[in-house]
Amino acid sequence: MDPSADTPARPRNPVFYSERVAGRIRESDIAQVRERNRIDEIVGEYVALRRAGGGALKGLCPFHEEKTPSFNVRPTHGTFHCFGCGEGGDVIKFVMQIEHLGFVEAVERLADRIGLQLTYEGGGSSVRRDRGTRLRLVEAHKAAQAFYAEQLTTPEAEAARAFLTERGFDQSTWTKFGCGYAPAGWDRLTKHLLRSGFELSELYRAQLSKEGRRGPIDRFHRRLVWPIKDRGGDVVGFGARRLFDDDPIQAKYLNTSESPIYKKSQVLFGLDQAKREIARRHQVVVVEGYTDVMAMHAAGVPTAVATSGTAFGEDHMRVLRQLMMDDDAFRGEVIFTFDGDEAGQKAALKAFEGDQTFAGQTYIAIAPDGMDPCELRLAKGDAAVRDLVARRIPLFEFAIKSLLASYDLDSVDGQVAALQRTVPLVAQIKDRAKRDGYATKLAWWVGWQDEAMVVRRVRETADGAPARTNGTRRSSARAGRAGGARGNGTGGQLERPDPRNPDLRAQREVLKAALQEPALAGPEYDALPEDAFTHPAYVGVHRALLAAGGTGSGLSGSALIEAASAHASDRTVVSLLSELAVEPLQAKDDADVRYVSSVLAAVQENLVGRQIGELKSRLQRLSPVDAAEEYRALFGDLVALEQYRKALREQAMGGWG
Repeated sequence: MDPSADTPARPRNPVFYSERVAGRIRESDIAQVRERNRIDEIVGEYVALRRAGGGALKGLCPFHEEKTPSFNVRPTHGTFHCFGCGEGGDVIKFVMQIEHLGFVEAVERLADRIGLQLTYEGGGSSVRRDRGTRLRLVEAHKAAQAFYAEQLTTPEAEAARAFLTERGFDQSTWTKFGCGYAPAGWDRLTKHLLRSGFELSELYRAQLSKEGRRGPIDRFHRRLVWPIKDRGGDVVGFGARRLFDDDPIQAKYLNTSESPIYKKSQVLFGLDQAKREIARRHQVVVVEGYTDVMAMHAAGVPTAVATSGTAFGEDHMRVLRQLMMDDDAFRGEVIFTFDGDEAGQKAALKAFEGDQTFAGQTYIAIAPDGMDPCELRLAKGDAAVRDLVARRIPLFEFAIKSLLASYDLDSVDGQVAALQRTVPLVAQIKDRAKRDGYATKLAWWVGWQDEAMVVRRVRETADGAPARTNGTRRSSARAGRAGGARGNGTGGQLERPDPRNPDLRAQREVLKAALQEPALAGPEYDALPEDAFTHPAYVGVHRALLAAGGTGSGLSGSALIEAASAHASDRTVVSLLSELAVEPLQAKDDADVRYVSSVLAAVQENLVGRQIGELKSRLQRLSPVDAAEEYRALFGDLVALEQYRKALREQAMGGWG
C-alpha cells in the first residue's frame, strides 16, 4: 500500500503512521526499519529498562519528569507507551520524539543503524539527505571527527600525542575516545568537508566553521580535540584543548557553540562509553574534565562522565536518572569528584542544591593533595583511582564539614558562629528524615551538647519560623512523653493522634481491623512488632491489645475492648480503644480477608521502608574497601529487603489505597 495515497476515507492513526513527506521512502523499507530495529534496544540506549511482567519492560519516561517508572515497552509488539504523559508509538515514533527528528530523518537514522539502503520514490536507491537536516549535521560531525583523528597521526600533531602520552594514555585509549587534532591553517577542515559534499551553510549551522575576515574558517586550530557524543552515540560537538603558548586564544578549553544538535546542558562527555555500565551498576561518577574521564575508564571506573563547557545541572541529572532507573524504589548513586581546593568546595556547595532534585544518593570524592583523577592515576596508579571512588562520602556531609573547617570549634564563640552559618544549610535538605539526621550530626561535629536544640533550630528554619532560644525545655518535655509511651506505659497522658494524618492512616486502619474483625486480622496482626507503629498512642493500643491475648484470644466485640482496656494505664489509650472499635473501616464494601490483608501489608511495608532507610544509613558510613565483607553482607540484606518491600507494596495495592 502506498502511504502517499492517503485519502480522507482512510483516517490516519496518530501513533502508527507511515507518512513520509511526499511519500519518498518505499513502504517495504519502512516495514524493515520497524521490524529489524528492536524497540527495547533502541529505547535502552536512552533509558534503563527492567522487567515489568507480561513480557513488558519499564523505566523512567524520557519525555517528562517522574520519580516512579510509568514508561512501558513491549518488545513483542514493537511499541512503547507512557502511562504518565501519554506518549506512545513504535520505534520510529520514539526516535522522532527523543531526537526531535522528522519522520524521514528518523527512518533514515534507523536504516543507517541496520545497514539498510533505502529506496526512494522516483527510482534509485541513493540515500539523498535534505540539506541542513539533523542527520546532515550529524554526518558533517562524523566526517570532521574522522578528519581530526587522521590528523592526530601526522608530524604536526606531535604536541597533541605528547600531551596524551604524558598523562598516561596509549593509542588504544585515544582511539576509544576518538581523540583528534585540529591542524594549523585557517580552513583545512572546512575545505575537506566542502569537498565531501557538504554546503557552507551546513557547516555554519553545525558550528564546525565560522565567518572569518576573508571568508569561512575552521572553528578550531592547533588544538587537541575530543568528540562529544549524544546518548545515541552520534558526534554532535567537540572540545578542544590549548597546546601552544603562542595560541592567540588564551582559554585552555574551547567547546562547540550551541547548535541545532548540540545542547551543552544535555550532553555529557563519555556517556556513550559509560551508559551501559551506569545502567547496570546504578552508579555514575561525575568528573570535571575530558582527561579525568579517560583516566577513570582506564583505571577501571567505567561509569565516569564529564560536562562539556557548563556546570552540572538539572538536565544532566534527568538524563542520568533515566539511565540509572533512579526512582523511589531503587535509588542510584551519583558520585561527584572535585579538586580539593577552594574552587572544588564551592562546586560542592553549589551541587548541594542540585542534589535536592535527585532521588539518588549523592556522594563526593576528593583526591589527596588537590589532585584530579588524571593526576592521581599518574602519581599513584589505577588502584588509587578506584579507591578514591570507594571512599566517597555523602555530599551533604562534605558541604557541611567544608563550612565548619573555617571555625574554631574548641571555643563556645566558634561553635555558636558555626551553628549560625550551617543551620540554614542543613535546613535546605528537603527530605525530613535526612534533615533531622544531619541536624543531629551537626551537633556532634560542632561539639554542641544539646542535640535537641540544634534539631529544633533546623526544623524551625526549614519551616520559615524564627529560631527560639527558650524552647529547649518544651522540646525535652515532648521527647520525654514520647519516650515514656515506648517505655512501660505508665507515663502521663499521651497526646491523641490526628485521625486525618495520612502518614498514620494505615496504622489506624489496622488497629480498627484487629478490634472489629479479629478473626480476619488473625495471627499476622499479633506478629506485628511495636516498631510497626510510630505514634506513642497507637503503640499503647497495640500493646494493650496483645496483653489481652491479641486476636487469637477468642474474644471479640465489647469483651475484647474491655480486656484490652484493663491493660491500658493511659486514659488516651482507653479512649482510643473504644473509638477505634466503632469507627468504620475504609473498605469500599464490607471488610473481607483481602482488605484486611492489604492493610496489614501497608503497615509492614512502612516498617520495612524504615528498616531499609536505616540499612542504607549504615552502608553510607561503611567503606566498601576497609569493611568489604560487612559491606557486602549489608548490601545483600538491602537487596532482600527491597524485594520484600516490593512484594508488600503490591499486596497492599490489592485492596488498600
